Amino acid sequence: GQQKGVNTKMRQFRNFGMANPEGYRKALRLMKLAEKFNKPIVTFVDTPGAFPGLEAEERGQGEAIARNIYEMMLLQVPVVVVIIGEGASGGALGIGIGDRVLMMENSWYSVISPENCSTILWRSWEFKEKAATALKLTSDDMMKNKLIDGIIKEPLGGSHTFPDQSFKNVKKAIKESIAQCETLTSKKLVKIRMDKFSEMGVYSE
Repeated sequence: GQQKGVNTKMRQFRNFGMANPEGYRKALRLMKLAEKFNKPIVTFVDTPGAFPGLEAEERGQGEAIARNIYEMMLLQVPVVVVIIGEGASGGALGIGIGDRVLMMENSWYSVISPENCSTILWRSWEFKEKAATALKLTSDDMMKNKLIDGIIKEPLGGSHTFPDQSFKNVKKAIKESIAQCETLTSKKLVKIRMDKFSEMGVYSE
């Protein structure tokens, strides 16, 4: 999973949750190992996006993310994805392909952060709230548009106020999701997963 840290020092150490190509390749190695031993896979997403530095691009950032998306589509074991904070862009998709994609109630999931969207469209961060509304990035929006499979409720005030209760809620949701997936054969699991993601973004009148 992705980790951003809880203070300035830890955030710098974790690169603010922005993974390099090596991080995605490490994640893929572990997922393939889990598949080899027939173990379910759980990923935790919390990133403002993949690291956009020149060095990361030179080491194949785009290829690493694309490879993960491709390989995760074909994994023969249950895959559960939990978005616990930010879920932005390809950085999230690099470990975000699963049979069950769940979101914490107060998390968000989008092709771009509201701040960056505001900067691109209006050349200012001042319109980030307008951008957020247009992006429809909340868990409720994602559920209505059938882009996720479930919402994990948070305690009053958010997960950080009662972390123990949040852990229990996440654990329960993960166990239920894995149990649902384990009723299917590997072949059926892969087909449903591929169909689900292939249908996203399809529009018909």
